[in-house]
Amino acid sequence: MAPSSKYINERAPVPGLQSGSDNPEGPPPHTGVLIINADDWGLDADTTDRIAECAALGTVSSASAMVLMEDSERAADLARERAFEVGLHLNLTSPFTAHSVSPKVEEHHQRVRSFLRRSRLSQAIYHPGLANSFQYVVSVQLDEFSRLFGKPPRRVDGHHHMHLCANVLFAGLLPEGTIARRNFSFLRGEKSGINRLYRRAMDHVLAKRHRLTDYFFSLPPLEPASRLERIFALARNSSVEVETHPVNPEEYKFLTGGAVLCWSKECQIARGYTLDGHKSGLQVAGQ
Repeated sequence: MAPSSKYINERAPVPGLQSGSDNPEGPPPHTGVLIINADDWGLDADTTDRIAECAALGTVSSASAMVLMEDSERAADLARERAFEVGLHLNLTSPFTAHSVSPKVEEHHQRVRSFLRRSRLSQAIYHPGLANSFQYVVSVQLDEFSRLFGKPPRRVDGHHHMHLCANVLFAGLLPEGTIARRNFSFLRGEKSGINRLYRRAMDHVLAKRHRLTDYFFSLPPLEPASRLERIFALARNSSVEVETHPVNPEEYKFLTGGAVLCWSKECQIARGYTLDGHKSGLQVAGQ
C-alpha cells in the first residue's frame, strides 16, 4: 500500500513513494530503512529486560540508554555482551536513581529539571542563567556513557525529547557529527501550522550539525491500522525511526506477539541503528 499523500516531509519530497503499479519496470528498489528504537535502556531492570527480549526476537533495532540510573551498569554490561547497539538517552527531566550520583551533579540536574518542568513552553526558551548547569549536566552524561560503554555515543536523543530544548540545541551541547533524533513527523491537521513551523525550524538547526532520519514516529497509537501501514510504507524509500517503550503492555504485546513482523514484512526491521547508504534529504538541505 502506498503511503498517504498527507504525510509531511518537512524539507523535500521523498522520492520513490509511488506504488509499483505506476512503474512499468516494477516496484522501485528498497532504498530506505526501518529503525525501531526502544527508549529508556537502563532506567530499571524491568524496562531493560523487556527491551532485551524484543531485541532477541529481532523486533527492536536498537535502544537509547540512560546513564546514572538504577540499572545503567547492568544494562551496559548486557549491551556489550550481546553487541546490542545503543545511543545516549539524555536525561534532563527525571531524577537520577543511581547511588553514585554526586551532590554537585544532583544540584545542577535539579536546576535544569525544575526549569524544564515548569511549563510546556520552557523547552522553547533559552535560559542564560542556566547555561552552565545545562552544559555540566550534558557533559557528565556524555562522559558517563563513554565510561560505561568504552566509547562516546554515536547517537543522541532525549528523555521526553528534551535534547531539543533551546538550552541544548542553541548552545551546541550535543557532539557534532552524531546522529540526533529529529522532531516527530505528523499528518496534516494533527498540529497547528505554527507548531509545524517551529518543529521544522528546530530540525533545520539540528541538521546543520547532525545526521537525521527522514521521518520520526511513535509506535502508538496502534489503531487505526492504516496509520502503521503508511509509516512502514515510508520506510521502503526513506529512513524512518519508530520510537517504542516495550515496558508498556500494549507495545510489548505488539512487539513480542508477531504482529510487528507482519506489518514490516516488506521493509525489514534494521539490525542496529544505521543510516549507512541512506542520506537524509533534511540533512542535505541543512548543509
